[in-house]
Amino acid sequence: MTSETPVTACVLIIGDEILSGRTQDVNLAHIATELNEIGIQVSEAHVLPDDEAILVDNIRKASERFDYVITTGGIGPTHDDITADCVAKAFGRELEMNEELETLLRRREAPPEIMAARLRMARVPQGGELIRNPNGAHGFRVENVCVLAGIPRVMRDMLSGLLPTLKGAKPVRSRTVTAFVTESQIAGPLGALQQAHPSISLGSYPFSRDGRYGTSLVARGTDEAALDNIESTLKSLVADAGGELLDS
Repeated sequence: MTSETPVTACVLIIGDEILSGRTQDVNLAHIATELNEIGIQVSEAHVLPDDEAILVDNIRKASERFDYVITTGGIGPTHDDITADCVAKAFGRELEMNEELETLLRRREAPPEIMAARLRMARVPQGGELIRNPNGAHGFRVENVCVLAGIPRVMRDMLSGLLPTLKGAKPVRSRTVTAFVTESQIAGPLGALQQAHPSISLGSYPFSRDGRYGTSLVARGTDEAALDNIESTLKSLVADAGGELLDS
């Protein structure tokens, strides 16, 4: 049975390479989609640099404000991979070598200097739980902060191991009405409809197609019956405004 109370998450995307534009993040969309399917709404997302003070502050504050915090990036073998260090400091815990991770990482032989770098990935804040990845390195969790890799393939494997351990509510669903109608034509009725249905989130997204301007009207909520009613009402509003409905 799912909870009626919304369950929220914040995603912290960590890495100077994201902020510089050298690497394009593709993890957020996948995380948000997968979390929504189990009834966890991503309410905020932030891209953060590899800066200890900034990371510790953001991790601590997000942990206090949201039910879950998902981090991506910064758990590799190099000096700038500091996510584990920052999670430990955010919770006032020591970092320790996780025996299971250390055994896993030592399976492949390597020169001492390479092994030393590799073993950085076995460090977990005291009391942290592993997020198991059947295909390779594991992530970890400390209280409500879940630490995943930044590499998309590895992140997805870790996320698949994490999802069954999370508790969600009702998933958010949506209905979309697309029409050749401008936002200004529909703004007044749309605002009134939103006020009348505060449990439904209404958004308008303009577009241009074949030299004509239009708007996609999106309703989001957890009540499927209410969404069906809102969809019908949106179509009526478009017609009343003189718009032309399109296939969504």
